[in-house]
Amino acid sequence: MGSAAPYLSGQAAASAPGEVFGLLTGLAHIAGWLITYWWVPATAALIGWAVSELVVRRLARAASTQKMALELVPSRHFNPSLEEIFRRGVQLARASTSMPWWAPRRSKTVQIRLRADGSSPLRYRIEGPAGAQRLLSITPFGPDVTVKKASPLRDKPRKHVVRAEFVLRGRPTAPLREVPLEPDPLQPLVDAVSDLRAELGDLAEVRLDIQRAPKWALRSHRVQLMAQARRVERREAQRAARWIRQDASGIEDSLTWQLQQLVTGKQGGGAGGRRLVMPPVPRRVDAAEALGKLAEDDHLVRVQLLVMCASDTEGRAHARLAQLQAALDVFGGGARWAMRGWRLGPWRFGADRWPSRRGFERRWALGHCQPPRANWVRLEELTGLLKPPTVHCRLPLLASDLPTFQHGNPDLLLQGIYRAPDGRRRLVATYARETLFEVGVGKAGGGKTERALAQAIGWAHAGGGLLFLDPHRDSWPRAMPFLAHDHLAERITLIDLNAVGPAPQISSWNPIGMHQGQVAHEVVEAVTDAYASALGWDDASAPRALTILTAAVAVLVAVNEAACRAGRPEDQATVFHVRALLTDAPFRKAALAAVEGRLDEETRSWWQVVFPTLPPDAFAVVLNPIARLAANPVTRVFLGQPAGVYNIRAAMDDRMIVWVCPGGNGPTDRLITALLARDLLRAVRSRRDVPEDRRVPFRAYFDELITLTGVAPETIASMFEDFRKYRVHVHGMTQLLARLPIAVRLSLVQNASTLASTAGSQSAVAPITSEWGDSPGPDVVAALDRYEHYMSLTIHGRRIGPVRITGPHLDDVFADHARPHQAAALERSARRVAGAAPLEQLTARAAGQLHRVGDFLTQHAATVLVAGRNQPRGYQ
Repeated sequence: MGSAAPYLSGQAAASAPGEVFGLLTGLAHIAGWLITYWWVPATAALIGWAVSELVVRRLARAASTQKMALELVPSRHFNPSLEEIFRRGVQLARASTSMPWWAPRRSKTVQIRLRADGSSPLRYRIEGPAGAQRLLSITPFGPDVTVKKASPLRDKPRKHVVRAEFVLRGRPTAPLREVPLEPDPLQPLVDAVSDLRAELGDLAEVRLDIQRAPKWALRSHRVQLMAQARRVERREAQRAARWIRQDASGIEDSLTWQLQQLVTGKQGGGAGGRRLVMPPVPRRVDAAEALGKLAEDDHLVRVQLLVMCASDTEGRAHARLAQLQAALDVFGGGARWAMRGWRLGPWRFGADRWPSRRGFERRWALGHCQPPRANWVRLEELTGLLKPPTVHCRLPLLASDLPTFQHGNPDLLLQGIYRAPDGRRRLVATYARETLFEVGVGKAGGGKTERALAQAIGWAHAGGGLLFLDPHRDSWPRAMPFLAHDHLAERITLIDLNAVGPAPQISSWNPIGMHQGQVAHEVVEAVTDAYASALGWDDASAPRALTILTAAVAVLVAVNEAACRAGRPEDQATVFHVRALLTDAPFRKAALAAVEGRLDEETRSWWQVVFPTLPPDAFAVVLNPIARLAANPVTRVFLGQPAGVYNIRAAMDDRMIVWVCPGGNGPTDRLITALLARDLLRAVRSRRDVPEDRRVPFRAYFDELITLTGVAPETIASMFEDFRKYRVHVHGMTQLLARLPIAVRLSLVQNASTLASTAGSQSAVAPITSEWGDSPGPDVVAALDRYEHYMSLTIHGRRIGPVRITGPHLDDVFADHARPHQAAALERSARRVAGAAPLEQLTARAAGQLHRVGDFLTQHAATVLVAGRNQPRGYQ
């Protein structure tokens, strides 16, 4: 047994080399086979990869069908904090994993879509897993952002389409630039699509896919980064050592060093005489420094950034892509967004060319996220893209936001000229049905009246009716050449109390006339309120004057009712018969006898009991303003005709164009204006007898609101509060909003669909800019050029602006409508339609009206007696 052990040991030792040789021989045979038949494993690997890729794609396509889309619509005052935006980013990252367990990673993503196609400046959509809808619907932005379910987007084919994928370039561990929230980080993207033209088929869309970072990929990437950092550090150490040795050798071989050795006597031969050089040791690589933003796992995501631009016009899509590329450069810092691909001369090989195009289109259509390895970012770097446009974003006005004005379109109301960011100018308008009230403020000559005239002329040519009340008459000569058309002539009427020319012609109006079918008590109330408003009467300061005037007008209105029933409207009384009724006993007796049975019991009792007790001087306060009206020959003939032609209610229903020029701002003119304003209020309210859907729209333009509200503040305030119900819309202009009475000012600002301001002093425009949140501020508005406006508009129930608009100039906007050679004929026609007659003729008729009314009262009283009615006793 002892001799066997050495034998076996020697045999094993002898067989070991053979086994090693056999192993090497086998490996050589395998290597040879692989070299000879390399295509077999390559084909097997390719087939395996293709099968796995096919399975993954089918699963990813199936998972893509289980997605939803939300659209986020911010309010005008949306101003989120950094914390709110960060929390939204955390929501998006968490939502990306809300997919079935079998879903491939490429389908586990949330996509932010920034889209501009002409329907809005920039639509902000979120698309993600259907299971994350509840999570994504409740945002940390609160009520300032409306989240609604988005409908599918279907794009028509465009002739020219360009595609691009952006990747992060620069140091892979460096962050993007920290972009402040003011101005909005989305502003460069908005500016890039601000000149988009939907009529040319322009489309631009940016898609940002966010995906939670896979742990294994992150670890692998970190290992590579650390290895690369160590290699860099070793190379740096080797380079430093090499330079140190070169420096040391150069010093020792220098003449200075050799002389120093001779002087000191320290000469050594050979290598032993040289100084010892210690090479630098590579320093330890700091992981935090080497990994940068990838050092921590928290809030680290992978992103994919795809861009597509399209147009039906050649060159516009490529230009749009270049604009978006420049906009993304704003986010560049240590890392930047760069277009993926490479360039060869004039050609660029990227997402638009083989082999990348097919993969791009698949990811675009299905929403798959397959980002490059370098696209790692922290949520803080995406702050600018995780929220919709904020209050600090300047949005362009597209045709879908503010429609383009079309001549002759009754649905549109001209507002001015908007200059787009690309320099194009277009006439813009609001929808007539939404433009209920307008307020224009600014200094004299700034363009308020010119803009109102352009709007009124456009409305007239579209078939609309309007009233233009101008105390100064300057607007009428300005508007005449553009209204001098045959199809408008029969609709235009001029009420001019300025007595222009050697033989002036004046129209007529009887405020208490009943020949036009008015309601008696409404007429009494309108006239009495107009006097009280113009003269400052109220129940506390002038109760007796109000009572006397009300009773007198009630009797005269009853007289006029009787005259109209008798078929004698030319025998109606006027406001000037108030003096006869109060001071002429025979006239009063005849009038009261003629209207017996037409007055209510309280009015009859007042005339029987109270009137006889009044002293004669009690009538002076009532008769004084009437005497002033009678002393003016123009107002005497205007109000002194029995059956005046002016009828604002009929003008509304017949779509008439009524120009009223009261004549000035004196006490008499203010009283006329108050009567006209109160009659307008009465006429509008009388439209309640017409069904709402059959009320004809009518617009009233009030130039110099300060003048109008000075005589009728409560009346004007009531107009801005009530007229909307009756489809009558008021446009007011004033130099100073602060000079308007408080009631009028509050009603104006509260109900205005359009607020506009031209240049003026800062204190004058401040009340308007304060309604805009001082954006722009008073200093900006005060520095506007002539005809420039800042205005806020209402479109589809949403406020647009304030936006800078150039006021329309008649000579430019309506140049094709100008007929200056027909202006004189138009004025003659307008006076004829208004029933104007020579001043002398009307004066004679007004002078004899007292006798005609007296004769009618005598005859009518006799008729009443013959019919068996007794004359009441106790009248004086």
